[in-house]
Amino acid sequence: MTIDFPVLDWIQSLRTPFLDHMMIGITRLGDHGFLWIVIVAVLLCIPKTRKVGIVAALALITDAILCNLVIKPLVGRSRPFELVEEMRILIPRPSGTSFPSGHTSSAFSVVFSLLFSGWKKLGAFIGMPAVLIAFSRMYLYVHFPTDIFAGILVGAFCGFLFSWIMKKRDTGYQKKS
Repeated sequence: MTIDFPVLDWIQSLRTPFLDHMMIGITRLGDHGFLWIVIVAVLLCIPKTRKVGIVAALALITDAILCNLVIKPLVGRSRPFELVEEMRILIPRPSGTSFPSGHTSSAFSVVFSLLFSGWKKLGAFIGMPAVLIAFSRMYLYVHFPTDIFAGILVGAFCGFLFSWIMKKRDTGYQKKS
């Protein structure tokens, strides 16, 4: 945690009323995995992207279980705003523990599903809101940078795992870039 608070303090130095409103809106995109569920549903509905949609769906489901039912309860890390009494957060107090960031891990499970499956342009495009959501969680003081980093790793693991399984199952699966 020696790096966490200096990074969070630097991010807090960026705060403005405009960014406050923007970050609240951005973080809401990731609430309950809504954006990622919609993206997966769209991928599943389009015949050309159905296989990568299956990969992303399996990664997202596994990520939710791994992050929220296994790692968070096991680690039990407090959120930053709980440790800095004078910090007034801009969103309703999130329930649960901090490590890893569920918003971040769900976002990156979908992003890495696309990237590891060969859909690099789509993965990069979808990666933009994922990065913004991850940043918003630190800006809003509800996650440490190490929570975000761990969320990226968990998401990457889930995305890699299911793209690897699909490739092993179907050698003609990977999209040619």
